[in-house]
Amino acid sequence: MKILILGINFAPELTGTGKYTGEMAAWLAARGHEVSVVTAPPYYPQWQVHEGYRAGRYAGETWRGVRVWRAPLWVPRQPGGLKRLLHLASFALSSLPLLLRAAARRPDVVLVVEPPLFCAPAALAAARLCGARAWLHIQDYEVDAAFELGLLKGKRLRQAVGAMERWLMRRFDRVSTISQRMLALARAKGVDEARLMLVPNWIDVAAAARAGAAAAADAASDAGDGAADYRRALGIPDDAIVAMYSGNMGRKQGLEILAQVGRVLRREPRVHFVFGGAGPQLEVLRQACADLPRVHFLPLQPAERLPALLACADVHLLPQRAGAADLVMPSKLTGMLASGRPVICGAAPGTELATVVANCGLVVPPENPRAMARALLTLLRDPERRRRLGDAAARYAHLHFHAETVLGRLEDALLQFDKRGPALRQPVP
Repeated sequence: MKILILGINFAPELTGTGKYTGEMAAWLAARGHEVSVVTAPPYYPQWQVHEGYRAGRYAGETWRGVRVWRAPLWVPRQPGGLKRLLHLASFALSSLPLLLRAAARRPDVVLVVEPPLFCAPAALAAARLCGARAWLHIQDYEVDAAFELGLLKGKRLRQAVGAMERWLMRRFDRVSTISQRMLALARAKGVDEARLMLVPNWIDVAAAARAGAAAAADAASDAGDGAADYRRALGIPDDAIVAMYSGNMGRKQGLEILAQVGRVLRREPRVHFVFGGAGPQLEVLRQACADLPRVHFLPLQPAERLPALLACADVHLLPQRAGAADLVMPSKLTGMLASGRPVICGAAPGTELATVVANCGLVVPPENPRAMARALLTLLRDPERRRRLGDAAARYAHLHFHAETVLGRLEDALLQFDKRGPALRQPVP
């Protein structure tokens, strides 16, 4: 098939939407499809254009068999509210010429990744003009999340933007998203059931399992090249309990709670904290932890090193702001679970995030550092429970997030499209 993907984030970004859109494009290209991508220069999660790329010009490249066209955009140093909207709008406008040129090659499918919603109208119009199917894949309901977190305000503004969003979503031939609750929200916004599809974020389960096995071997033999190396480089004793957060460091995560957890447990000598990643809240978190013992920071790690990093943890910490748990499904969760380590998650009861983690970790109220600290102490004192929950996490990842399974279903759904025939009406499981 000829597949055109439109999205602001793409490889070589190491976290979030860019990581998954890049892996999707490369996987489809390796399967023999002709894949083109219209995107921006990589900038996330540092909110700074990566070395070797320019924010202010158009560029093209071939990456892992995928033709990639990059459009200029404006990247604010401190994203938030109006600045974030202007950032998204700059890409929506600058990408339009590239989108129209790519659409002139008559793709079979135009797949747009949200965020940003700003790109959806152009993608839908381009698909209709060239006779292609239009597919909307929702990684993040950024409109709802922005209002819930106070980044955008105003009842009338929310009603107007929500009405436009519902109108757009109902006109796509396929709408997919990454969790059951996010799928239910699409249904509530008026998308026909026959057009909906669940496409969760995925993980290379085999690579994660190899990293976990290597970590166990390293611990037994005091040798190896992997998880144990991270501990040695950071000066963490072999008998310490490592509590880790790794991923994007933005406002939605509520990362200030991590410093507060560290403060509650500052007199617990066996607990070491490892915080890895990048984002606008990194320096805020670093300053909050400046006077705390046993707190270690790491930059974003290359993709091939991520399984080893995650395997060096004993427990993963997943904070989340109240009100955001069913509007986004943290992409970092797949790696946490596949590492075979338990997760302590801040999420309200009944949310999908809480439901998933309840079977392979501990769920505490969101934005409650003392509850998260108590949960960490509980697992510190019970190694058998840590092992049992970690095994359950690995099983869940293998069953639900295996890359070949998820992307295979995606490919099957794409192949059901025929731009010359009637619109697809049968739901895809």
